[in-house]
Amino acid sequence: MKNILVVDDDIHIGNMLEETLGREGYAVSRAYSGTEAAMYLLSHTPDLVLLDLMLPGLSGEDLLAHARGIPVIVVSARADVDSKVSLLYGGAVDYVTKPFEIKELLARIAVRLRGDGGHDNSRVLRCGDLTLDGDTHTVEAGGEVVRLTRTEYAILRLLMANAGQVITKQQLLDRISDDTPDCTESSLKTHVSHLRTKLRAACGRDLVESVWGIGYRLNV
Repeated sequence: MKNILVVDDDIHIGNMLEETLGREGYAVSRAYSGTEAAMYLLSHTPDLVLLDLMLPGLSGEDLLAHARGIPVIVVSARADVDSKVSLLYGGAVDYVTKPFEIKELLARIAVRLRGDGGHDNSRVLRCGDLTLDGDTHTVEAGGEVVRLTRTEYAILRLLMANAGQVITKQQLLDRISDDTPDCTESSLKTHVSHLRTKLRAACGRDLVESVWGIGYRLNV
């Protein structure tokens, strides 16, 4: 059973999240301040953290440093782009603005946990009419085989494992660097452009979206 840490000082929101996540089959832990959450993380490693920013004690921004290696979805009333960009670069994997639709939040949680479970390269990933086979290293889009370079394949695999979620440029570089030494900060845009062109030629539409100032997202 996946364990989710809910960090929010709003008791009503926390209770609603705990009840809803429990019905979905998740184990839920609670923290009502940033300081309490930091203490919890000293001895526990949840599968995911839902993090409010306006917290007593340690702020949500400061708590990110205590959650390295754990997926953190920020759930906050702050809606400005600068805050979102800063937090995504600071280590958060996603950002949901309050008030939120619970169905959307549950979908983002499911996709994130599914993506983090996908370290085994033998897994077959399917997103709409897009299929990636880790055993044969083949990709099909719209029923057509798409021939990708090693770097394009690595980028697509990461995007498919996190379909619908924004992956920052730095996250892409960090997570594919061991397998793709030719992918650098200056060349990433070119690799993504080539990948987008090949997928569009196969299925007739753009699957890879550029999120200005942040990174990329796979839309299926």
